[in-house]
Amino acid sequence: MRTATHHPLITAPCNLWPGPRPTSSPVLPSGSRRPRRGALVVRAAVVVEQEAKTKISLVRIGTRGSPLALAQAYETRDKLMASHSELAEEGAIDIVIIKTTGDKVLDQPLADIGGKGLFTKEIDEALLEGRIDIAVHSMKDVPTYLPAGTILPCNLPREDVRDAFICLTAKSLAELPAGSVIGTASLRRQSQILYRYPSLKVVNFRGNVQTRLKKLNEGEVQATLLALAGLKRLNMTENVTAILSVEEMLPAIAQGAIGIACRSNDDKMATYIASLNHDDTRLAVACERAFLETLDGSCRTPIAGYAHRDSDGNCVLRCLVASPDGTRVLETSRKGLYALDDMVAMGKDAGKELLSKAGPGFFDW
Repeated sequence: MRTATHHPLITAPCNLWPGPRPTSSPVLPSGSRRPRRGALVVRAAVVVEQEAKTKISLVRIGTRGSPLALAQAYETRDKLMASHSELAEEGAIDIVIIKTTGDKVLDQPLADIGGKGLFTKEIDEALLEGRIDIAVHSMKDVPTYLPAGTILPCNLPREDVRDAFICLTAKSLAELPAGSVIGTASLRRQSQILYRYPSLKVVNFRGNVQTRLKKLNEGEVQATLLALAGLKRLNMTENVTAILSVEEMLPAIAQGAIGIACRSNDDKMATYIASLNHDDTRLAVACERAFLETLDGSCRTPIAGYAHRDSDGNCVLRCLVASPDGTRVLETSRKGLYALDDMVAMGKDAGKELLSKAGPGFFDW
């Protein structure tokens, strides 16, 4: 966009003179009338304003407004700018904040709110209504189905999938004295904590990362667990007391992965975001989500799963379902080719096995 100082209607600003600025007014030809300076400035401003109004963002990114969600949206923006020169221009990408049901209702556990898509529904609606062009999601929040008219052709490279233990008084879960209170909004974490440490107490702990750390510092709980991926994206790893291995705390389905969706009939946006796709992440997420879909899991169900490529290049999948109180934990694993069809089949097969082991009524909490 041209600014007023470069517009041809502006007469003789100081930075447009070829040499030192004259100390006196230039001599006008005989019979010429000096233009009225005020009129020229107004005309220039009108032209610049009209240019600004016609400047429309090429890509509008829809996101939640939490610091972590915004960090993910900015990561997406930066990758788009680096991959497509036309998107590197100022104003080419706009970030649109959308408040979701999960953001609005903070005084209830997620399991009590009910339904799926608590952190995605309103963003998907904005996408379908044309108010945004692409949607950036934490993949662990995305239901196993996508709304009709949308596609999700891109997963960014996955961050660390592990959970972080944060505590002011102990170095690990094992060091916490009996009766210590741990805050988490995740039934997955709750069930695995209580399975290994039944003497501890787990309470619902909603809010963004900053809110949870504030509550911890104020003594509302003795410890909390957070996704390490989020802390890394927020540059807040200095708060971490210990990092739990995936053997100690199996991650949520698709934890650490970002997904980018667009309308199914928008080829331009699909091309933009497909160029950012990280295929190893996409296949691992597809494997884990096939497991979740088979179980028809939601935030009411403690479910965990992690697929990754081993040193031989094969896919290794570990899965878990549990009762919220940690009294029952069922696990299984699979190994096979790191290829989409094989990995989806592994996920479905693992889900069927645990459904069979769990028996009727296991998921009716």
